[in-house]
Amino acid sequence: MINEKIDGGRPFDWGRASRDYAKFRDIYPDEFYQRFVDLGLCTKGQTVLDLGTGTGVLPRNLYRYGAKFSGIDISANQIAEARRISAENGMDIDYAVSSAEDAGFPENSFDVITACQSHIYFNDRIVLPRIHEMLKNDGHYCVIWIAWLPMEDRIAQASENLVLKYNPSWTGAGMKRLELSIPEWAKALFAVRNSFQYDLKIPFTNESWHGRIKACRGIGASSLSDSEILEFEREHTEMLCDYPEMFDILHYVSFIDLMKV
Repeated sequence: MINEKIDGGRPFDWGRASRDYAKFRDIYPDEFYQRFVDLGLCTKGQTVLDLGTGTGVLPRNLYRYGAKFSGIDISANQIAEARRISAENGMDIDYAVSSAEDAGFPENSFDVITACQSHIYFNDRIVLPRIHEMLKNDGHYCVIWIAWLPMEDRIAQASENLVLKYNPSWTGAGMKRLELSIPEWAKALFAVRNSFQYDLKIPFTNESWHGRIKACRGIGASSLSDSEILEFEREHTEMLCDYPEMFDILHYVSFIDLMKV
């Protein structure tokens, strides 16, 4: 994938990181998923589509609340991992390889459509009208963004600095709290029903944080060579020896719930 607004137009491919993604990026605590349920979203009797589903983290963790889930992702490797993990856990989730722009579901198919960590990759002019068509009347489109806060977390900052040493084009560094919004033109399609932000401490071990960083766009999904990634791993593992074996990383969550109008 190439996006001129992301990583300076340098190619990236989430499929390169699929195994690490599956192992190390299913990290959000129950309180994160409970927010959906508290808003009456992704619950029994509803049909839900997850855009840019990756390895199916969101559908798999919300599955217990009874909705019927589908997930799409542009990466065949990501979808293969999503299918494998869901099958191993006895979950009936439909997955397909597709970009959000090419989602081929009929009109009025879904009560809820979600995009967690993925909306930044979409073409709004194509995707938002398409989501509007696929949603049922009064359906919801939920966009969720989660990021660590390097300016407030020394371990996150140290890891970011090392990623930038190997991949200076990576634009995922230096994240700060933000409030999600929609383009002015899209207000003819959606009304903001809920919008909120909150901080979240996520626990890691040295191993799981190393895996989480390796599975980021700046390393595992990047166009770095295998030898460069191995060298990063060596240096990052060595760096983490200076920190406790277990620690929390401060993240923030920004959530916007848009209702179809």
